Amino acid sequence: MSPKKSGTAKEAKPLSRIQEANRKAILDAALDVFAKSGFRGATIDEIAGKAGMSKPNLLYYFKSKRAIYQQVLEQTLSEWLTPFAELDPNGDPVEELRRYITAKLKMSESNPNASKLFANEVIHGAPVISDFLTTSLKALVDEKAKVIRKWVGEGKLAPIDPYHLIFTIWATTQHYADFDVQIRAVIGTQAGKPGFHEQAAQAVLSIILHGIKPR
Repeated sequence: MSPKKSGTAKEAKPLSRIQEANRKAILDAALDVFAKSGFRGATIDEIAGKAGMSKPNLLYYFKSKRAIYQQVLEQTLSEWLTPFAELDPNGDPVEELRRYITAKLKMSESNPNASKLFANEVIHGAPVISDFLTTSLKALVDEKAKVIRKWVGEGKLAPIDPYHLIFTIWATTQHYADFDVQIRAVIGTQAGKPGFHEQAAQAVLSIILHGIKPR
């Protein structure tokens, strides 16, 4: 589930392998630039330079900076929402939520710029994805809230509000990407040591999962 496509310059025609590689290079470069400078501070020239191509070549694939920005956001949301959408209503609730939380933490570790980009978009009022948030995202969250509420009704989870549980998972898992500077300021070099993210994941899982187990 992702926002309505904004349209790339060659959307209707299948891309060659080289074109696909160039398009990926643009989106990877754009993610870094947008995460660092925001939408307003980023420039087409900077994105093109980081992607290793000329501005005219970049504009062959995307007609504007906004089109690139929206595509990066769409890609991020699609990756984030896939494990959430895959929560199995018939699965074991604790294990289903363990899998989802673990997936979100791994995403924050492997691609922190995507989380920072999304946070910046929302902080600025979500000008590009506001429609998506109030339609597609809301529908998915409502659907999964019903699943969590069913688990609570069956006595498989503690009596918790499903929406606040979802918000807690999002806030906690994305914190390790969005507030990396703050984490490093508080705990120092430990944050950069091997195994830190695994340790953080175990702590987060323990705190959240113990809180939702039936009492």
